[in-house]
Amino acid sequence: MNDYRHLADRIADDITAGRLKPGQRLPPQRVFARRRGIAGSTAGRVYSELVRRGLVVGEVGRGTFVRAAGTGPVGRALTEPMAGAPVNLELNYPSAPGQSELLAPALAPLLRPDVLTEAMRPAPADGTGPARGAAADLLATPHWHPSPSWLHFTGNARQAIAATLASLVRPGGRVGVEPLTYPLVKEIAGRLGITLVPLATDEEGLLPESVAAAHRSAALSALYVQPTLHNPTSRTMGDERRRQLAGAVTDLGIPVVEDRIWSFLADGDPLAAHAPRLTHVIDGLSKRVAPGLTVGFVVAPPHRGEAVAAAIRSGGWNASRFALEAAVRWIEDGTVAQLVAAKRAGAAHRQRILGEELRGFAVRSDPRACFAWWELPAPWRADTFTAAAAAHGIAVTPGPAFAVDPSRTPDAVRLGLASAPEADLRRALRVLAGVAGEAR
Repeated sequence: MNDYRHLADRIADDITAGRLKPGQRLPPQRVFARRRGIAGSTAGRVYSELVRRGLVVGEVGRGTFVRAAGTGPVGRALTEPMAGAPVNLELNYPSAPGQSELLAPALAPLLRPDVLTEAMRPAPADGTGPARGAAADLLATPHWHPSPSWLHFTGNARQAIAATLASLVRPGGRVGVEPLTYPLVKEIAGRLGITLVPLATDEEGLLPESVAAAHRSAALSALYVQPTLHNPTSRTMGDERRRQLAGAVTDLGIPVVEDRIWSFLADGDPLAAHAPRLTHVIDGLSKRVAPGLTVGFVVAPPHRGEAVAAAIRSGGWNASRFALEAAVRWIEDGTVAQLVAAKRAGAAHRQRILGEELRGFAVRSDPRACFAWWELPAPWRADTFTAAAAAHGIAVTPGPAFAVDPSRTPDAVRLGLASAPEADLRRALRVLAGVAGEAR
């Protein structure tokens, strides 16, 4: 009765001892059953037991693959486990030297009792006059300057995305997205009852003709895109492609949610400059400043302002007045500009480290970006490599977290370069290169 468990124990021992290595594919169940002289149903129970123990992962249509063992060696001992605290390359909040010292002076006046009383009051969805003016100036580009009256505020950019989609799309509606998209958009869509439709892309990003084709199949209620430093691939759409995409959505009358959360690292106009009556621009201070005290921005076309405001109110996503007051001061006294300049320099420096440590691997990135997309060498799968990295004390984000279509998951991982201390980042990348090299 327990024979299948004994067989599972033997395979588990092989994984722990390194005889079966992370990423290695197990034989199909029917082959395993024939080799062991057991019934196919027993082989299925063995594999299910290994999955239950977290030792293997099954991928529909592709097979069953070994994950990294929780203890014992991981592959050949080409690299040593990370010493000390784990290195988290999932988090991706850039920080500048002396950041806290830069931010503190603007907060001091808010702590006076008379000022603090006002700053603790609730803020409406359209914020305050000074906040609208400061945010409009902050977000302006050479050929696009939003009117302050178009600005609405949320607690953070994620809430801005949720409120904007809620204002545009009813449950059951379809939203076109890049096939790899921000994971929280997938969560937001699930909570709102929205279907995400992956659209075709090329090296520049979203293809306008794919938007039209999907819309002909069944109407799209909206489009969610990241034209600038797309997360996770770092692609940035050129001006001509933006004009083409703007022309396509204008012809079809499809509203757009343009996520520009990483745009502060790259110069250029938004898609909104080419399709202002359809495009809702999302941005925020979490990356520019810090995640702990932040504000999200929605720049809504004038005729959609009240719908967006209503969604912010109904979701309880209003920004705090204290955060708005701090943001105004940081923008107006030049603190945000200083932080942006420092974070641009920091991103470029960390990209150079990435290039040095992962030279020779298929890494897609942009010299301005705070993250990179690593297409793993065979036979690594995203899941098994993520587990192997974790066994060495390094957290990375597996590619399937970004995939909209669960049947088309990339064998890749995203590396967040911004949050780890520089020395830990370099050391972690070196360890990951060693782990990946075991498969070569």
